[in-house]
Amino acid sequence: MRVLIAPDGFGDTLTAQQAADAISEGWAQAAPGDALVRCPMADGGPGFLDALRAHLGGELHSVTVSSPLGEPVPAALLVVDGPDGARTAYVESAHAIGLQVVPPERRDPTRTSSAGIGMLLRAAVDSGARRVVVGLGGSATNDAGAGMLAELGVGEPGSVLAGGGGGLGGVGPADLAGLAAVRAGLRGVEILVACDVDVPLLGLHGASAGFAAQKGASAEQAQDLERALGHFAHLAVAALGDAVRPDLLARSAAPAPRLASAPGAGAAGGLGFGLSLLGARLAPGSALVADAVGLARQVGEADVVVTGEGRFDWQSLHGKVVAAVAERALAAAVPAVVIAGQVDVGRREWGAAGIAGVYAVAQSPAQVAESLKDPAGALRRRAARVAQTWSR
Repeated sequence: MRVLIAPDGFGDTLTAQQAADAISEGWAQAAPGDALVRCPMADGGPGFLDALRAHLGGELHSVTVSSPLGEPVPAALLVVDGPDGARTAYVESAHAIGLQVVPPERRDPTRTSSAGIGMLLRAAVDSGARRVVVGLGGSATNDAGAGMLAELGVGEPGSVLAGGGGGLGGVGPADLAGLAAVRAGLRGVEILVACDVDVPLLGLHGASAGFAAQKGASAEQAQDLERALGHFAHLAVAALGDAVRPDLLARSAAPAPRLASAPGAGAAGGLGFGLSLLGARLAPGSALVADAVGLARQVGEADVVVTGEGRFDWQSLHGKVVAAVAERALAAAVPAVVIAGQVDVGRREWGAAGIAGVYAVAQSPAQVAESLKDPAGALRRRAARVAQTWSR
């Protein structure tokens, strides 16, 4: 039996590679005759560069950028030269603004800034790349990319844009001076954004309401951030004017997209929206990685596919790795099985997504605490039990 093992990372406890190894080892213990193929995945968040480099090759360039707290942190670009000589630079936003670079006791999305992404973009362009792919996910910020825009030259130095999402309610037209010029300066660079979720900037499942709490915000702060980002988005789109309006004389004129409501605009604390202000195109990160690693072909060659992540919840079915794997498995009529640290999705929802089985490593608080003492071991043991059900 051929088993494709294609998980995402398990939060802060296991990388995608470590999770794939643990699942493989557990499966092999229970079904030693099965052929196991490991294919660590990513959705634009942590592990994005690792997953791509394993299949695309390329050269890593070290860069020092600003953390969400304004402190220097190491980051990297993956630079890949195509057969035609065209250069693409891949950027993982979590290197600069990920939750892992901000200690839990210092997390405050009303103050954290995305300035480090502006530095990464500049380094990518300076590398000679004319195509930049930015992976979004796992951020500690909620400023809709305002800090990134300030770093790239929008507004005056030290403006409110650089102070985090909490201050964006006080943005005025003068603070967005130069936005159109910065966008025009990047016109020769194709920017593709790999979003880890397909949510809009605002609303119930947007950047603030859906994700600010996990970054340290209280319920009241999340509401304040929602209002601040709404105000900022309105002024930013207005500042671009004709740059985001269609040419009505063009043969295929169509209404300009509502940038704030576009799928992925709310990814990484609204960084998807901020990048779209620069002319970037938003796309599902899991689909981009899936295409790069040839996931559809690998799924078609398997008898069963095992995927997983730290917490299988409502976000998982909105552009995450689990959804991408399940979609390709369903198309190939191959059963897809999910092993997650915790499961918060009901059978009706995961069944409708084409998933054949879902298994939690731990559910009760006591089980979660115990599994965190040895995450790889707990995942390995759960995978062994799942193999007893699914292996021939």
